[in-house]
Amino acid sequence: MTDWLGDHAWALWLSLALILAVAEVVSLDLVLIMLAVGALAAAGTAAAAPDLWWLQVLVGAGVSAGMLIFLRPSVLAKVRAMPGYRSSTDKMVGSSGLATSQIDRGSGEIKVDGQTWSARTYASDVVIEQGTEIEVYEIDGAIAVVYPKYGELP
Repeated sequence: MTDWLGDHAWALWLSLALILAVAEVVSLDLVLIMLAVGALAAAGTAAAAPDLWWLQVLVGAGVSAGMLIFLRPSVLAKVRAMPGYRSSTDKMVGSSGLATSQIDRGSGEIKVDGQTWSARTYASDVVIEQGTEIEVYEIDGAIAVVYPKYGELP
């Protein structure tokens, strides 16, 4: 069996490319697909030069690195510019949660969808007590701007 694998290294690279491509479907980060293309390039190298394992690794790593550095950023920019695209933080706007500490204009903490976020109130004169249901008004960097769910908006 090891003799066959040694003579058919392209099959290992091809299998790795397939596994990475399937994993990309689950993650959707556009990282694993770039690695899969590198593995495909290594498979092609293994078919052309089966005894040069170091060249296969070098080609696979080089193609993967090149794709990650040069192609992935432009593909992500195009995806993010598509109509209707909303990031995960944009999707939080309007979500309900719970104040896990007292929230004022300067600080506070909330829990939304099982995630803990730093928070502040939308208005400087509003204080939200711990345990109050809140709703996310907007996201300001890494801080959720919130208001009491059953309170009035400005």
